[in-house]
Amino acid sequence: MSPPDAPSAPPPRGGRRQRTGEAGSAAATGLPSLELDLQFGEFADLAAHRAVLRKPRVRHWMQMALRRPAEITVRIVGKEEAQALNLQYRGKDYATNVLTFDYQRAPLVQADLVLCGPVVAREAWMMDRTLEAYYAHLLVHGTLHAQGYDHETNERDALEMEALEVLLVQALGYPNPY
Repeated sequence: MSPPDAPSAPPPRGGRRQRTGEAGSAAATGLPSLELDLQFGEFADLAAHRAVLRKPRVRHWMQMALRRPAEITVRIVGKEEAQALNLQYRGKDYATNVLTFDYQRAPLVQADLVLCGPVVAREAWMMDRTLEAYYAHLLVHGTLHAQGYDHETNERDALEMEALEVLLVQALGYPNPY
């Protein structure tokens, strides 16, 4: 099997969206409510990513990591869009797996998560993980960032975040992501 690393076309403005009403969807689970806007840009092998990223599944993964109600947009993009955002907001000129833009943490979490589909696929292949398991991990990771968790400030915070990620990802039925 070769790594899925085909070049991606630039996404159109606005991308493709999946959005449905979410009011009350968390009541039955006891998890914090999540208004989720799931968007897809254009890139090679988009269908495989759409198949894994069904909205109810994505919502469940993210709700498991939430401590309070949230409004979060998740956008799956190609390399060019991911690289441009990473350069603009972090000063790093490469496409990264996930970027978190947190706007508000309380009383309602408001954030955007941008995941680069081709990078996620390549990294999952390199780590011998399924695309599903790796997306679950990265969406938990990004959701924790949206609430203020950080692994880049100091070792103590990094260990706390990593331990929480392991617990949450395993609670979702996936193997230890580290």
